[in-house]
Amino acid sequence: MQSIRVQTTQNVFIHYPVASVGDRILAYLIDRIILIFYSVALGALFINMDLEVYWIWVLVIGTPWLIYNLLFEIFMNGQSPGKRAINIKVVKLDGTSPTLGGYLLRWIFSFVDYYVLGGAIAVILVAAGGRGQRLGDIVAGTSVIKQVEQNEVTAQEVFVIANTDYQPVFAQAIQLNEKDIDLIQRALEVNRDLGNAQPMLAVTEKVKTQLGIQTDLPPIKLLYTLIKDFNHLTAR
Repeated sequence: MQSIRVQTTQNVFIHYPVASVGDRILAYLIDRIILIFYSVALGALFINMDLEVYWIWVLVIGTPWLIYNLLFEIFMNGQSPGKRAINIKVVKLDGTSPTLGGYLLRWIFSFVDYYVLGGAIAVILVAAGGRGQRLGDIVAGTSVIKQVEQNEVTAQEVFVIANTDYQPVFAQAIQLNEKDIDLIQRALEVNRDLGNAQPMLAVTEKVKTQLGIQTDLPPIKLLYTLIKDFNHLTAR
């Protein structure tokens, strides 16, 4: 599976799986079906109306076809209804959300990607490139990743209220700082949301060496325990 490798400020690499050509085509078709239903429904309404100014009909039905993806991706954090249904989303190559300018560039070049040569340009570029980018993605510095569903972790597994009777397991957790905890949480989120354990394993080894911890706890259990210990020790 193709992936985007992102280097964090703590020099840990996170791999985001790239959405396949099939995923993107299926999302595109779902969005087009939604637009078709919209057009048919509105057309059925207008057909019984005496509209002397036909440009109104064209404007009301045609405009969504032009700006559908742009608006949904801006207001739905990189997803259209089709992308959400397939569980894929647009991100920058550093893993963050695109800027408004990035979404606009993707949208502008989508007319080349999708309507020149019947969409062949987009398919070829996505399939041949190492980052799953069509022309619009290349210009905007974005790609489309596949989100892998994992079981959610409850807040009680991570956070500890200061006045509880919780007893820290690793007193060394006090040596960590907020940046360390942020890195640990991000690695755990990647494991949970994308099914990629590599960052979690790398962070586990780094923290064990840094704190001098010797334990048989599984990496995920150790990291959650360290977060709980840190929150408890620093909340006093």
